[in-house]
Amino acid sequence: MELTELLSRRRMTRSFLEAPLDQDRLDALCAEALRAPTAGNTAGVRMTTVAADQVAQYFDCATDPHWRATSRRFEGVRHAGAVVLVSSRPQDYFARYADVDKAASGLVEPAAWLVPYWHTDAAMATMALLLLLEEQRLGATLWGNFRHDERVRAWAGLNDEVLFASVLVGEPDANDPASTSLARRVPSRSQRVRRVARRTPLDD
Repeated sequence: MELTELLSRRRMTRSFLEAPLDQDRLDALCAEALRAPTAGNTAGVRMTTVAADQVAQYFDCATDPHWRATSRRFEGVRHAGAVVLVSSRPQDYFARYADVDKAASGLVEPAAWLVPYWHTDAAMATMALLLLLEEQRLGATLWGNFRHDERVRAWAGLNDEVLFASVLVGEPDANDPASTSLARRVPSRSQRVRRVARRTPLDD
């Protein structure tokens, strides 16, 4: 399948068949996704897989009873066949950019990073995983790290890592309620591509 086709097909899936996903298969896909670019070859991103029989425990940590009782999507997402926790280790980046070949960057302290590369690397690896899952014709959705971060990290043993997001994975059941976000009017993709105007170079 061509990459352009994968990109055009990829959609967030928020309703799954109650079908466990083989964890060995998922582990292998995660390892492939970690081929994504990593700043300074730091390799600070981790992916932790949650088996089908642990998904209920994951939701117990990642959500609360009120959300589970009132969300129109919980019934669909709770049947995910697996979950991937994408995390990173900022300390690895501080150590890497203190090395001799990177020290001139001045990126040893967290406040020095205008763009935290550990989040950038995690996002790249996550996108690679989403495309690999699409290639396998599996459904997936990005579950943002908006709440209950400490509970999820403690449950999964990610005590020295930053949780970027979770990816819910499984066989789509075609019952996903349409996202209200799709009704928003947004600029087209071509409208979001632009060129720098030709100007006189800035003075030194």
